[in-house]
Amino acid sequence: MQTGFAQNWLERTWELVSGHIYYPQLDAAGPHMALTLMSTPVTGASTARTMYYLSIVCARRRIWLANPYFVPDPPAIDTLIEAKRRGVDVKIMVSGMNNDNWLSRQNGTRLYGRLLEAGIEIYEYQTTLLHQKTMVVDGVWATVGTTNFDSRSFAHNEESNVCFNDERLVARMEATFQDDLTACMRVDLDAWRRRGVWARAQEFVAAFLQEQV
Repeated sequence: MQTGFAQNWLERTWELVSGHIYYPQLDAAGPHMALTLMSTPVTGASTARTMYYLSIVCARRRIWLANPYFVPDPPAIDTLIEAKRRGVDVKIMVSGMNNDNWLSRQNGTRLYGRLLEAGIEIYEYQTTLLHQKTMVVDGVWATVGTTNFDSRSFAHNEESNVCFNDERLVARMEATFQDDLTACMRVDLDAWRRRGVWARAQEFVAAFLQEQV
């Protein structure tokens, strides 16, 4: 995490953060093993995208994903549907009407169809703006970070995620996810198909600006 900060600081200010003042000797470390991933367009590939896709492909029991700006590209949709077809419990929690990004909201909603038809459960958080970006897999692995599940985050943004394989921590995250579900409204496929002309028109306009999400 310090490395990611130092790299961004150097790019913006031309100041090099180095030495014991900024990197003091640690007297102790916590008991949990964690992996920090930094994703940047400078490398020419998205570490975050690879992490998400590999995790979904490897899942065997459940994938519980929470992300406020959920605008999956076709490969991501295919990967999630393939997981559902092999028996994985796929739940996706997104921001509902309390959303600060109109483009993301409209583009995400228009893509619900194939996911719902495959049996994937989509929940819209109602209480306030949902903003956490988390995913738990099979009750044993999880990630928390800045990465939105959209093309801009995967390809253009500087993002950082922490991943860990610790069943006790993952259990706490799953409990939080389940608690948040009580504040959600599940998206119904029939209701989505019956959405009005005005909703479809907004989605149509937003589709032309998807790359700006």
